[in-house]
Amino acid sequence: MTLPKFIKNSFESYNPGKSNLSRIKHIIKLSANESALGTSPKVKKEINNKIDFSKYPDSKSNKLRFHISKNFKCEFNRIICGAGSDEIIQIICQLFLKSKDEVIVPQYSFLMYRIYSKISGANVLYAKEINYKISVPEILKKVSKKTKIIFLANPNNPTGTYLKKNELLELRKKLRNNILLVVDDAYDEYIQKKDYSSGLKLFKKSSNVIILRTFSKIYGLASLRIGWGYGPKKIIDAMNKIKPPFNVNKVAQLAATLALNDKSFIKKSIKHNLFWGIKIKKILNQFNIRTNEVTANFFLLNFNKCKYSASQLQRIMEKNGIILRSMQNYKIKNALRLTIGSSAANKKLVSILHKIFNK
Repeated sequence: MTLPKFIKNSFESYNPGKSNLSRIKHIIKLSANESALGTSPKVKKEINNKIDFSKYPDSKSNKLRFHISKNFKCEFNRIICGAGSDEIIQIICQLFLKSKDEVIVPQYSFLMYRIYSKISGANVLYAKEINYKISVPEILKKVSKKTKIIFLANPNNPTGTYLKKNELLELRKKLRNNILLVVDDAYDEYIQKKDYSSGLKLFKKSSNVIILRTFSKIYGLASLRIGWGYGPKKIIDAMNKIKPPFNVNKVAQLAATLALNDKSFIKKSIKHNLFWGIKIKKILNQFNIRTNEVTANFFLLNFNKCKYSASQLQRIMEKNGIILRSMQNYKIKNALRLTIGSSAANKKLVSILHKIFNK
């Protein structure tokens, strides 16, 4: 049988972390950077009462965009909503990239930046990181006449490190004006560092920066696939022309609006993350497992000075029903990524660590 010819891609696809373990019923998943406290109770209460499943959703997510603009003090017409921030990345690549254009990403960064860029035919260049931190000088070294887009997350996934406010501003200043800088603010709500500032705050009026935001992390709506982008009106208008007509479902729009307005739940989530982050980091250090500062809701664990390797600890954890994220996809050797979980999950993690190391 002859098949129609399709494009054969040589790059690796995105492989999510494990969600299940054979023969273990009750698992604790600390591999996907999901919200430790789940979804706001206010969201759960309202969903069933306000959704007519037979009708198409608002194609432009107008009500949600209104609440986003109100909450973040930004312009309504510069906001676009997508089925996760992944879809916003895809639309950006479709709009800007053609064959042989160049895209720069940090050496260790969210895999979808490179995947969507390559699907669009662009060449992806990797800027070296210094001690697992994005380096502005290394990004600038990669810039050429063909450079079209630079993607980065701040704080960065999967390393948990971050660029200071002045470093991010320096990067934009030293780039040509016709290079698009895409700053992914996915973990912005978690970070409590005085020298940090979100991409949204820094580049709200910019004509050559797009900001990515998500409801999958602190807002606890990962399963609904809802995110948004913010950028120059002309670019957002062009993105709206090529996005699918009903890309964000009605449940996601309502849930995101409700989650956005539950300020007390967000504060509770931030407090929980900081408390457990500090506690877990101290315990990891006791066992010579090196990691990043408390920035986002996860740690990159380095086992080079630990008596166990990353693969050994991963196997032991999985036997005890705890899933951590392998870093093989990211090509980081002898490392795992650990999400800060619920109090119950964190207590079990700590208990097992003490048993493993006999301390």
